[in-house]
Amino acid sequence: MLSDMPVVVDRGRYQDAVTPWEDEAWRTAALGWVRAGLAARGLRPTGECRVRLRPWSVLVRLTVEGREAVWFKANPPAGAFEGALTAALASWVPRYVLEPLAVDADRGWSLLPDGGPVLRDVLDRRTVGPGTWEELLRQYAALQYALTPRARQIEWLGVPGVPVTALPDVFDRLDDTSLRPEERRGLRELRPRLLQWCAELAAVGIPDSLDHADLHDGQLFHPGPGRFTFFDWGDAVVSHPFCSLPVPARRACERYGPHVLPRLRDAYLEPWTGAGRSAAELRRAVSVAWRLSALSRAASYGRLFPAVTGTAGAATAREGARCLLELLNDPPL
Repeated sequence: MLSDMPVVVDRGRYQDAVTPWEDEAWRTAALGWVRAGLAARGLRPTGECRVRLRPWSVLVRLTVEGREAVWFKANPPAGAFEGALTAALASWVPRYVLEPLAVDADRGWSLLPDGGPVLRDVLDRRTVGPGTWEELLRQYAALQYALTPRARQIEWLGVPGVPVTALPDVFDRLDDTSLRPEERRGLRELRPRLLQWCAELAAVGIPDSLDHADLHDGQLFHPGPGRFTFFDWGDAVVSHPFCSLPVPARRACERYGPHVLPRLRDAYLEPWTGAGRSAAELRRAVSVAWRLSALSRAASYGRLFPAVTGTAGAATAREGARCLLELLNDPPL
């Protein structure tokens, strides 16, 4: 019985964050659903539950007989689409994603298999060159390209649709109260240029697709040479696909230096070439999207459990404001 298993809880730096895990009735229902999902797959839990609580998710790792582990994830209402999205992606682009063991779309619950080592752990264990990052970006761009005809279907699953033309409205709605007055003033003065950038990027004609919005080295599995599995879609939006590039590119830059950025950009752009667009036009589009990507990432910090307040709420607000300030920085490409 899951209720009899030892439980280890990790709250990270959000010690006062209140999540549904604190509600005994919710916890009992969730673990009962996990137990039923495992039983339907002929799996039996063993060992302990490791629970990771954050303002934006409840994540439970369970060891089971016959495989490494399984994971239960609960999303807040604003990110409850993740389970249904993951299931749909497993049908549409199975090469690139996990296939969930069970999904409760109404409650925002998912039961997922283990995908192997995450890239971050692989990087900590052995030397990995920038070519690995180039390949993962090629594969991620291929995933996005394959999903462009399904953009509206993805929105129907509940993923926010944020076309480039809607980004000024996103900018106007974002909470900037944690910024200093001079920072707010700088952002307000930037708005006319924001309109110009949005119009320029829209004119390139790249169709909307799925933007992971937080694709760092802890959000993808690297089970073997040339193999990558993308997961953790709770921050996703349907928007300009090129807005996905800055997060992984920055992580690679931290390891290898800024000289790798042109190679990473060009690897990412490979699936998007053609259709009469020149390399110079696509590279310029990457530069504009790099700056505008700050808006979706800043907005994602509002996808929290409703009870998150206090220092946890203030910390996430600061992170959202930090993303917003990136609009003021010139792109490195």
